[in-house]
Amino acid sequence: MPRFLITYHNMLYPNPDYVTASRKALRAWADEKLGDALVDFGSPLLLGGQLCSGQPADSVEISGFTIIQARSLAEARDLLSDHPYLARGATIQIDECVEVDV
Repeated sequence: MPRFLITYHNMLYPNPDYVTASRKALRAWADEKLGDALVDFGSPLLLGGQLCSGQPADSVEISGFTIIQARSLAEARDLLSDHPYLARGATIQIDECVEVDV
């Protein structure tokens, strides 16, 4: 079954207590809504940096990630349609992971 990388953007983390409560709410939602579709709960990410032709470049803000599995992009969107972070003004990017035989 195809896997999808979910990245979170524009998340506001006003304080550590908010982060803890937010993650607990997300875990409860994911366990109930995603069930077996959840491959990797993921984690928050600290802003790092990019390289472009070996030189530092402006970073793309990614607040965290999750990996799910779904039959299609449409099904992945449906699974995530009531994601709690959307209600907080965040943006969710959904990208299919491509299997590559090496």
